[in-house]
Order: sequence, then C-alpha cells, then structure tokens
Amino acid sequence: MTNERRVLVHPDRAALAASVAARFITTTVDILHEQGEINVVLAGGSVATEVLEAINASAARDTIDWDLVNFWWGDERWVAKNDPERNELQARTALLDHIAVPAANVHPFAASDEGTDLDSAAADYAARLEAASIDGTALPRFDITFLGVGPDGHVASLFPHQPGIRESDASVLAVRDSPKPPAERLSLSRPALNSSRCIWMVLAGPDKASALGLALAGASRDEVPVAGIKGRRYTNFFVDREAAAEVPENLTASTF
Repeated sequence: MTNERRVLVHPDRAALAASVAARFITTTVDILHEQGEINVVLAGGSVATEVLEAINASAARDTIDWDLVNFWWGDERWVAKNDPERNELQARTALLDHIAVPAANVHPFAASDEGTDLDSAAADYAARLEAASIDGTALPRFDITFLGVGPDGHVASLFPHQPGIRESDASVLAVRDSPKPPAERLSLSRPALNSSRCIWMVLAGPDKASALGLALAGASRDEVPVAGIKGRRYTNFFVDREAAAEVPENLTASTF
C-alpha cells in the first residue's frame, strides 16, 4: 500500500481553496463509486472554511450524492453551540447548510451549553465513533481528513510539548491546557487522525512556512505535531507559495 507525502504548491490563497475544492469533489465521487459511502473529517480555521465555501460555490457541487457522505470533526472549541468561533458553525455556514446532507450524517462534538462536561463530551464522541465502525475497531473508516496547521505546527488541538500529541490509546481527547484560546477543547488523537486513508493539510501564509519546513525535514512530533501526522495511503500538503517558502524544491509539485 502506498504511503506518500506530497506538497502541492498554489500561486495564492484563492487558487489554493479553489483547487482543493475541485479535488475534493472529484475524489469524493470516485470514493463513492468505489465503496458507496465516505467519511470526511473537517477542520476549523479560515483556510478550511474557504475550501468549504469553494465547494459550495462549485457548479459541480451536487455531482456528489450527499446522502452518502458522513461528516466528522478533527477538533472543536469548548464554546456554546452558536458561538461564531465554533468549528461546526463555521462549517454549517460555509457548506453544510447549503447541501442535501441528512442531519444524521453530520456528527459534531457536543457544545459547552448542551448540559454536559468536557470529559463526558469526549467519551460521548468516542462512543459515537466506535458505533460507526464497520470493522470492529474504535473508529469509522475515515477517508479524507482535512487539517489546518498552526504557526507552531499544531494540528487539530494537538499542541507542541502537550500530552495530547503523545496519546496512543484514546480516540478523543479532552484538552484543558491549549496554549491557543480557548484553553478547553475536544480533539481527535494522533492515532485517530492517522487512521484516515488520506490526510489533506491545507495551509497558507508566510507564518506557516517554518512549521511546514520543519515537519518535512524530520522534526519530532513533540516539537512540531504536524510531523507526526500521516495518512494510511496519502498525506497531501496543499499550500500557497508563501507557506512553501521553506520546503525543499524536490518535495514540491507546482500547480501553476
């Protein structure tokens, strides 16, 4: 089985979002033809939201049979359901509220105002993941996992030098010491993320160049968490020219 890391460089942020959106639509159609269902893990952040907006704006959007698509999240801020900082709300506004996806196919984390606590919310999401498994594991068959990358190299809510990046057993983590506010969050663990068939990391801007360069140069996952993330078949870094500034040329493929 192939297990490749590829860096695909785009001229600017707008071209990046449009290209990833187009690739998502064609890849999703192909996977649905192959296996009849797909599990997609969504990310938060401005670039990820722009990709979802571009999917929504595409004339090819409804070539996807949305009845067969399941949406999960890689992490979530522990805020109220309607807080604008919530990843779920951003994804619904950008795409999910505009497509014919059944409500039962959308699997958000619990919110802070829904009558539960952080630990119970983590346990509940882990149970929901296990219930969606088709092979007796603790997870569904994740097909495409979107991830952003922070300037410090964090992915989902797995931060440098924090215990979350070293977790090897749990599928879902209750995070209480995030160095990026809010301090409390929910996150899939590194093994859960790495169970995905394909990981698509989408990042833009000069502040991401150092983390990407270090990750591809072999930095430790404790120092640069993104270095420890790798899909079962493919790990694609979709970046703009500024984010690729410190990536060796032999690792990149230009889209322009």
